[in-house]
Amino acid sequence: MQFLAFAFTYPLIWLLSRLPLSLLYVISDGFYFLIYHVFGYRKQVVLDNLKLAFPEKSDSELINIRKKFFKHFTDLIVESVKYFSISEKQIRARYKFNNPELVDKYGKQGKSIIIVGAHQANWEWSTSMPLALETTILGAYTRIANKYYEKAIKKSRKRFGIDGYKTSQTVKNITKNKINKITAAYILLSDQSPQLHKTFYWSNFLNVKVPIHTGAEMLAKKFDFVVINYVAKKVKRGYYEIDFELITETPKDYKDYEITEKYLKITEKNILAQPEFYLWSHKRFKHKDRFAEWQKIKPQTKK
Repeated sequence: MQFLAFAFTYPLIWLLSRLPLSLLYVISDGFYFLIYHVFGYRKQVVLDNLKLAFPEKSDSELINIRKKFFKHFTDLIVESVKYFSISEKQIRARYKFNNPELVDKYGKQGKSIIIVGAHQANWEWSTSMPLALETTILGAYTRIANKYYEKAIKKSRKRFGIDGYKTSQTVKNITKNKINKITAAYILLSDQSPQLHKTFYWSNFLNVKVPIHTGAEMLAKKFDFVVINYVAKKVKRGYYEIDFELITETPKDYKDYEITEKYLKITEKNILAQPEFYLWSHKRFKHKDRFAEWQKIKPQTKK
């Protein structure tokens, strides 16, 4: 069944990826009309998230952000399709890294790095990072149910030099690389909501008290890695600029969750700068009323 699903759909995706982006954006416009005006896909989820994040904004302001988000969301879909066949020349022109020297500075010193980021603008194209960096780039990924699609997507992402590993094997892979003296930068998106029974920390994020991913901080302290934030900013349709920002080069000097708080503040700043380009369609605040429940089941703090 998995192969049949792949065989019937992947050829269409591959053919679409061969189209110029100018034509794919025409398709995106049509897709936007369907999912926003006809089907209303997650419109209420997005609006509810925006109301929580921006209680000071009027309904008309929130609806305007919602419309812009969905227009960007459908662009992101066709840009992800395009990535299957986009050329190196195109991706370099459209996804520009402003200060890759910040990451390479530590790579050249033999220091490994945790690169944290959020689902802002276009994070899918971040796997082109090796084109701009001299440091080895590794990325965690969640396994896709369809093994044929997982193989195809991994192959697509590796075209520009990135290698991936399953999120569940993060510690194992880092430990192996450290033993073999392999310096690398590990990309971890850390803004989604963790499972409640795996949560160690809650904080205020976009005006809402929610459970927070702390894996990046824990890994940085355990292995003494530099922590750097990356954000993609949308310049215009189909064009992005990426900025790196140092969070710390001495993680063990920080108290528990201080690094996580620095990451949250940077992420909030970047979202506020371009709110329409954050991934509002996922239920980031779904556990906001479950703090008391979590206190009864919270795990022991990892050291």
